[in-house]
This record gives sequence, structure tokens and C-alpha cells, in this order.
Amino acid sequence: MSTPERPPKDPPKDPPKDTAEVLAGLLAQAGLDLPVRLRAWDGSEAGPADGPVLVVRSPRALQRILWRPGELGLARAYVSGDLDVEGDLTAALRRVRAVPPEPLRARTALAAIQAAARLRLLAPPPAPPSCELTVRGRRHSRARDQAVIAGHYDLPAAFYRLILDPSLAYSCAYWDGAGSAAPDLASAQRAKLDLICRKLALAPGRELLDLGCGWGSLSIHAARARVRVTAVTLSREQGGYVRQRARGLGLAADRVDVRIQDYRDPLDAATEDGRFDAVASVEMGEHVGAARYPAFCAALYDKLRPGGRLLIQQMSRAGRAPGGGPFIEAYIAPDMDMRPVGDTIKLIEGAGFEVVGVEAMREHYVRTIRAWLDNFERNLPAITGILSAEQVRVWRLYLAGGALAFEQGRMGVDQILAVRPSR
Repeated sequence: MSTPERPPKDPPKDPPKDTAEVLAGLLAQAGLDLPVRLRAWDGSEAGPADGPVLVVRSPRALQRILWRPGELGLARAYVSGDLDVEGDLTAALRRVRAVPPEPLRARTALAAIQAAARLRLLAPPPAPPSCELTVRGRRHSRARDQAVIAGHYDLPAAFYRLILDPSLAYSCAYWDGAGSAAPDLASAQRAKLDLICRKLALAPGRELLDLGCGWGSLSIHAARARVRVTAVTLSREQGGYVRQRARGLGLAADRVDVRIQDYRDPLDAATEDGRFDAVASVEMGEHVGAARYPAFCAALYDKLRPGGRLLIQQMSRAGRAPGGGPFIEAYIAPDMDMRPVGDTIKLIEGAGFEVVGVEAMREHYVRTIRAWLDNFERNLPAITGILSAEQVRVWRLYLAGGALAFEQGRMGVDQILAVRPSR
């Protein structure tokens, strides 16, 4: 008895050739329009014809977004290279952020699942990019803080020299507009360092604690004016560089004493009485953490002589999102904590300080970061010899997104000047 022949199976169907249209339709169901031109891996396109083009190079880009909707999924897709932007990245980010967030309704969620099935995206989540930071342990423990700092700041100094000014100031510059020509980045950073020194009333022979000294821009600047500086950093790469730089300029150890240590550790024999005439903390307080900030302020108070001055330059953020956002937390600086500037002032006053001046510098940071981004793009061939392809994309996204955050007022930065009362 012969077995009846089974009907031949249908040949496997290729994925649909209208990916861009499917995605545009999904947004339309949520009441939204594509903010940028979209080009998918199958050649399909949708969205406005002008401006930047968002290029979805692989289905993995959509899988990343499907598994982690929002900023982190988009960041992972971009960092991995599965998603790209043709044209101005900042302009693309500006358009995307202009789209108002919509609550996910059941009807939209069902449509998204159906679209994912049609595009054959229902698969396990892709592994995150290899350069994504992973830190473990108790938040703001010494070991975890060390890992966080190393993950971002322990890149070679050669890389930072390609994007920063010659002083290697990795903080907001001060574009004071002095002179007939618009100041360049180096002039703006020098103006910032001069401003800090004036506010702290630094003079030859006075003793400065530069807490979180970075690549040594303020420490070297003050030491060359014959101020005695104790420079503290948790980054071994930075500490070694500042020591080498000070020696190269003929600045003895009693002029620039570099300490590679946690800010919570005692500064043995830094000065005769263990205190300073002035303390500067330039964009380091964001890494302290909300729970530890009162103790941080108390420690600053103890490190100053009566009548001594404190300058904190620190980023601020309103609302209930104290961190830098999912991308920053995953790729740049986990555990960041920012608050409205008024809340920081209260904490400083609570430690016993008199706050005598506050200067907002948000608009200055827009120009500063754009100058860094210009340097980054101009020196890209050299940078690709130092960083991996993923790291290059992280830094481009970091700089473009950072400038936009300050431009749109989602983040601020302020100089807070305080005095320890003489009695």
C-alpha cells in the first residue's frame, strides 16, 4: 500500500520589504509622526525627506529597542553599529527629543507585537555592546567608586588631549567674550581657571586643596602662580599624568603634591595643620552620591581654616531624575547624582558654610561641549587608533547628547562660592 504523497511545504518567506513603512505605521497608531527620515536594511524608507537620516542597518537594532524600549535600547543599537545616523547627530537627537512621550496603551502594545512578528524580531535579546560598563557592589562603596572612575577617566591621556584644550580642563569653560574676537576653547578654559582663582582669593604662598583634580588644569594653573597645591584624584591615569606634567614644568612636589586616593581618606602631612586656605571641587560632587553628600560637605568644612573659601562647580538637575539618564549610567558614569542647585546650597549651608555667591554657567557648557565635539570630529583618524569602534560611537553620542541636554535646560552647571566663618 503506497503512502500518499504529502503536499510540498511552502518555501520560506522572505521578511517583508517594507520595514520602514511598518514602523511609520506603528508610530501613526500611537498618534506620532516619524521625526526623521528612516531607512531600513531592506532598502525601504519613510518619514520627512529633509534633515538627518536614521539608518536601521540590522534587525538587531529593532530587537534591542524592543527588549529595552526608550533611551537605553536606542543607545545600545547606536553603540553597536546596528543603528546609525547620516547627517548631523545633534540635529537628529533634537528632532527625536521633540516627540512627546506617549503612554503605552494596550492597543499600541498589541500592534507593536504584531509588527515585531511580521518583521521576524521575536528572538532572545542581543548581548549588550562589550564596552557597556558593569559595576558591582554597594552604591558608592570605595571599591565601586574606584571602578566607576576607572571606567571613564582611565582612558589614555592621549585621547583627552585630542578633544580638550591644552590645559586638559575636563569641565565647563567660561566664555567671557573678552577681546574683539570670540574666544577659543583654550581662552575660555583659561578664563574659567582665572575666575576660580579670583573667587578663592588665591595668592602666592596660599594653600589650595584641588579635590577631584582631573588632568590637573586648575592645580597646574594655581601652582604656576606660586600657590601650594594638594591635588587629589581617584584615577591612577590622571594622577600619574599630573605628576609627570608638574615635573616637566619644574614644579616641585611642595608646589603640586598629587595624591591618588579616595576623597574620604585622610590627607596626612598635606599642610602643617591639616587644613587649607581654599578648597576647589570642580565637577566632582556629582560622583559623591545623595546619601553621602552631607558628610562630603562636612569634610570640606573640616579641611578649611576659619575664613577659608570653598568653590564647588557642579552640575544640577531639576525634577525626580537625579542621574544622568540610562545612557550615561550604562556607558559614562554610573551612580551620578544631581539635584537642583538650591538643594545643594542648603546642604552646603547645613555643614556650617556661608554661601556668598552662585553663578549659573549652563549656557557656557553648551559652547564647551560643542568645542569638544568639533575637536573629536576633526581628530577622528587619530582617535580611532586609541579607542575601539564602539567607544568612538559612545563618545560621539555622549558629546552630542550632552550639549543638547544643557542647550534645552535639562541639566545645568553652577559655581557655588562659600566661606567657613572665622568664628
